Amino acid sequence: MANKPIYDSSFIKELLPHQSPFLFVDRVMEIKADEKIVAERDLLPNETFFAGHFPGRPLMPGVLVTEALAQTCGLLLGLSAMEGDHHAGERIPGYFLASVNMKYLTPAKPGQTLRLEAGLVKGYAGLFLFDVAAFVEDTQIAKGKLALAEERE
Repeated sequence: MANKPIYDSSFIKELLPHQSPFLFVDRVMEIKADEKIVAERDLLPNETFFAGHFPGRPLMPGVLVTEALAQTCGLLLGLSAMEGDHHAGERIPGYFLASVNMKYLTPAKPGQTLRLEAGLVKGYAGLFLFDVAAFVEDTQIAKGKLALAEERE
């Protein structure tokens, strides 16, 4: 995408509890509160997971694509809540991945940019269901449903 990000990595680092090397969202490109988000992640050749998965033929593990999508879902929830309250700079509450139903269609490789899309299907009592998909350019590499559960104290 040639558009300018709505939120960049420095803003995202202040919001998400995840930090490097386990932060998998670089920027938010689009958001429609309580409905949909589009984010991106640049896959740099020096990412630590590429060294062992797999030497000579590096691929992003599917579980990390799923994690990137889950973080994108968390951003949709947190940024939607912030939009109404204007609590800029506050951390997004913790969420746990409650269930996953993912299909991986083709691998992501170093040097590519993941486009991460999540749409909120419904939320009820701290449980949120999302339709998610990951793309490299116009090629869908993963799709499925994720459920996030709000952390309970």
